[in-house]
Amino acid sequence: MAAPVTIRILGVGMGPHHVTPEVAEALRTTDYVLAADKSGDDPLLALRREIVRAYPGPAGPVEVIAVPDPQRDRSAGLSTRGYESAVTDWHDARAAEYASILRQRGGRAAFLVWGDPSLYDSTIRIVEKVRALGVELDYDVLPGISAPQLLAARHRIVLHEVGRPVHVTTGRRLQEAVTVGLDNIVAMLNPAPERLDLTGLQDWSLWWGANLGAPGERLIHGRLGDVLPDVRAARTEAEARDGWVMDVFLVRKPR
Repeated sequence: MAAPVTIRILGVGMGPHHVTPEVAEALRTTDYVLAADKSGDDPLLALRREIVRAYPGPAGPVEVIAVPDPQRDRSAGLSTRGYESAVTDWHDARAAEYASILRQRGGRAAFLVWGDPSLYDSTIRIVEKVRALGVELDYDVLPGISAPQLLAARHRIVLHEVGRPVHVTTGRRLQEAVTVGLDNIVAMLNPAPERLDLTGLQDWSLWWGANLGAPGERLIHGRLGDVLPDVRAARTEAEARDGWVMDVFLVRKPR
């Protein structure tokens, strides 16, 4: 390839209404978008296509190339080490698929990242893996609106109390944070509530949201022990409405 591939890693929040002018301009000057297709009828792929249509270039919306997403071991009983190994293997397989297309197509490619690329997203890591596979490339990263930002805005709260920190982690590692004494925690990448370890948190305050910014958005706030059944029901409703579900929550110990 005579010239390196240019890759734009674009944070798109949760849809066209969250796209910043900077990201919109990047979309208009991109040759094509690479997007994982998780199911063959992936509603999040459809939403990516909607974003692209909302910000067409001079010749119309750029092409979206759907890439069948490699399978990942999602066993409920994976240890932390097993989970990390499964994710690494998945990312390696993704990088190999993307590298093959980028070698063939060249030009200016983009990845559309839900929320913001800096927070619990691996697109940057995968692009680095693509480069390690020998694809000559350069890339930049444009920020988007993150899930914790949306959660705070929807609930009209600040994520931390005055002069205090907020810890951001995953649902899988929630109890690790609690065990070391952290008491103001945002959790992302969460499994269904029945698979979360909420031991000792029944009296904590919960601010919860699912599919923030999407038509199926659901919000719940209250004492965790009181509202947990509502969370389960709302999560199911969000998935039924949108065809997918992603939730995020803040838990805070009472003082």
